[in-house]
Amino acid sequence: MDILKKKDIRALTKEQLRDFFVQNGDKAFRGNQVYEWLWQKSAHTFEAMTNISKETRDMLTANFVINHIKVDVMQRSNDGTIKNAVRLHDDLVVESVLIPTKTRTTACVSSQVGCSLDCKFCATARLKRMRNLNPDEIYDQVVAIDNESRLYFNRPLSNIVFMGMGEPLMNYNNVLAAIDKITSPEGLGMSPKRIVVSTSGVPKMIRKMADDEVKFKLAVSLHSAIDEIRTSIMPFNANFTLTDLRQSLQYWYAKTKSRITYEYVVWKGINDTQKDVDALVEFCKFAPSKVNLIEYNPIDDGEFQQASNTAIDMYVNTLESNNIAVTVRRSRGKDIDAACGQLANKS
Repeated sequence: MDILKKKDIRALTKEQLRDFFVQNGDKAFRGNQVYEWLWQKSAHTFEAMTNISKETRDMLTANFVINHIKVDVMQRSNDGTIKNAVRLHDDLVVESVLIPTKTRTTACVSSQVGCSLDCKFCATARLKRMRNLNPDEIYDQVVAIDNESRLYFNRPLSNIVFMGMGEPLMNYNNVLAAIDKITSPEGLGMSPKRIVVSTSGVPKMIRKMADDEVKFKLAVSLHSAIDEIRTSIMPFNANFTLTDLRQSLQYWYAKTKSRITYEYVVWKGINDTQKDVDALVEFCKFAPSKVNLIEYNPIDDGEFQQASNTAIDMYVNTLESNNIAVTVRRSRGKDIDAACGQLANKS
């Protein structure tokens, strides 16, 4: 059988695997064993499945492939951050990042090859969206970073953020399926409360997440609470306006009672005035929220420049005086192009 015709075995549910073995004259429990090898033990090959007979492994090889990712290049930053260039089965490449702190390690994972959206300040947005990642490809990025966390930092991965390449809500079903495997006792068994899905704001999908009663946390890449300014830096905002976004977030909060995090970069001459901060305060008022002010990481062209410390202080003081939690985030991994907005396969 031609390898291109073989099905990726990880596209099968446990029930489908059990059925496959029964149909081929074996016991159903064999499907459970294979499923455990594929997910809990992250087997890359059928040969690795040592408690299964050679005859059965040969049958699996004849019928299926395991389209496992391969970490092509691993770079380590001066600050300990690790960036993986991840090669997929069809030779496309995405990137994922391990961000260590004293108390935890966070995986920043990709959900698309390239990106569906067009944010002007982000290097990934300049890449054409080639395709969505499959659930197993997202899962494999997490497993690879968990292994690196154990190897280099002597502890398991503690947190996951969907802030790598791509817009997660434009690959909704696969992202949810991956999180389901990551949080399942039959997968990695991680708590959904340690997972953050970051979106640039797709109102219809935020409502769907609320209806689906997801347990992970939501972050919104906001960057301006004034429509004209947001559209100038994030052109898709012309279709998904701030009014629509706010209404969807109100719906999200009413359903989940889960605090919303806003990711926000302040740029010189773009959104660094008191008017910009006041608009942000007004936007935040409808639900408990937190603002992460993120240091800007240049992507070469000079159109966007980090705002002054005075502007950052103005944001912090105004937000705090309005009882809105605010954190100033210093970027990690800049020397290896692993920081926010820099992922563009330059390794």
